[in-house]
Amino acid sequence: MKIEKNTIVSLRYKLTDAQNNVIEEPDSPMVYLHGGYEGTFPKIETLLDGQDIGYEATIQLEPNEAFGEYDPELLKIEPRTRFPEPLEVGMQFEGVPDADEESAEAGDDDADDEPLIYTVTDVADNQVVLDGNHPLAGMALRFWVQVEDVRAATEDEIENRHPEGGESFSFGMPNDDGDDEEEFPGSNLSSGEANPRTLH
Repeated sequence: MKIEKNTIVSLRYKLTDAQNNVIEEPDSPMVYLHGGYEGTFPKIETLLDGQDIGYEATIQLEPNEAFGEYDPELLKIEPRTRFPEPLEVGMQFEGVPDADEESAEAGDDDADDEPLIYTVTDVADNQVVLDGNHPLAGMALRFWVQVEDVRAATEDEIENRHPEGGESFSFGMPNDDGDDEEEFPGSNLSSGEANPRTLH
């Protein structure tokens, strides 16, 4: 069976940077619903369209085709008193505590967007540095991909826009099922919640 719209694709992959340093090489394949459901990057879907089991290729994605350019404005310094203890580098929070102050200018643009996930990148005595960029933002990425399996999607899978069981990891693309922590390597959500904590 060839890869086409509404097929479930099992894809082995290796992700490296432009200098071929390995970023990720999972043991199990990524599984996604093909056909514009945001299960993977559009450039990868285009590459795989019409291909068969066993097909393999290497493709480079520029930042604007992957996780976007690095935005220095998403770097924030906050008072440490606004955060729970213990606080460690790598912990993640949804939104920022002072979002109200900026909502006048930024809120209009972001009204329809999902809240940003901020990663703690540095902790000082009384300040915390937060980065709202995806860890791979600003990087050109190389993907080696190999098609392991292709099958027709069920009606439920098409309706839900992802494979049964939601086992797709999708190179860090957002999932609609709210299971976000996989997107961010090094996540430290020690409370065991499914989602990053929200700061109010």
